[in-house]
Amino acid sequence: MQISLLRIDDRMIHGQVVIGWIPHLRVTVVVAACDAVAADETQTALMGMAMPDGVDLLVLPVSLAARRIQDDGDDRRVLVLAPGPLEVLRLLDAGVRVGSVNVGGLHYTAGKVQLGKAIFLSPEDKDALRAISGRGVALEGRALPCEAAVDIMEMIGAEETR
Repeated sequence: MQISLLRIDDRMIHGQVVIGWIPHLRVTVVVAACDAVAADETQTALMGMAMPDGVDLLVLPVSLAARRIQDDGDDRRVLVLAPGPLEVLRLLDAGVRVGSVNVGGLHYTAGKVQLGKAIFLSPEDKDALRAISGRGVALEGRALPCEAAVDIMEMIGAEETR
């Protein structure tokens, strides 16, 4: 598969993805890499209902998603969605190669600090993002393709100096 975008978004499939990213990228398949969602038939079915006509959805555990994404016999354009940076790190550990990762939405839960409009990070999230960046992968933050991208690592550095 040809990865058009690897996006971190804890909501996975929602309006920004379906109306913003999918048409912009002209993808024909979305891979949702999430162990919990892959094990939940109801969530998987709901995500499938949100997909536009002509776009396939694969909801897979992270390890299987990594193997499927690297299938050289499949030349379709793909949007890969992961609910958090730890899943992206696991994809990279399994051999998935990308030049950049879009951080689209990590919402507030207890213990997280706000980094951007819809980006809240725990210490574990920051560590995983540092590890991703340390592998030469750029981390850009933006919700929609029409927005200006911001450098996530610069934002983490600025937040830590406050």
